[in-house]
Amino acid sequence: MSLMFEPLRKYATFEGRARRSEYWLFSLFLFLSGIPAGILLMIAGVGAAGVSNTDSAAGAGAAGLLVIVLLLLGVFYLAMFIPSLAVSVRRLHDSDKSGWLLLLSLIPFGSFVILIFTLIDGTPGPNRYGEDPKGRAGPSGGGPVVHNHYYGAEPPKPAASIVD
Repeated sequence: MSLMFEPLRKYATFEGRARRSEYWLFSLFLFLSGIPAGILLMIAGVGAAGVSNTDSAAGAGAAGLLVIVLLLLGVFYLAMFIPSLAVSVRRLHDSDKSGWLLLLSLIPFGSFVILIFTLIDGTPGPNRYGEDPKGRAGPSGGGPVVHNHYYGAEPPKPAASIVD
């Protein structure tokens, strides 16, 4: 549960890396916080639309409630813009990608690419953006992994050298 509010503790921290659970739990928090506001908006909207023209006092009250709920919702999501941007950048950093890739969401199908990037697991071990938030060790040796699998009865013989 603490990962859900971690982006609020790191309000404008764009450096470092964010785990998938931190990113998606914060997204869940934003979604769940919008549900009561949506219900209030529906109630206020139905109240404002359902009042007849003769009852102007009730219509003004419902319209006032609608404006207040819209203002509160706007202020809330405006306050959540920086932490959501920061956690998105840190999530891209976890998979060793630049935060500038968030600009892809401004073009068609770019948001789909960003969604895929947020779903994939981060690079194990440290990368250029910091230590692994899961605490995993990076690949040891630093070189390519060589697998010596022999599928025949005996291993292949080394090639003869071309030395005269």
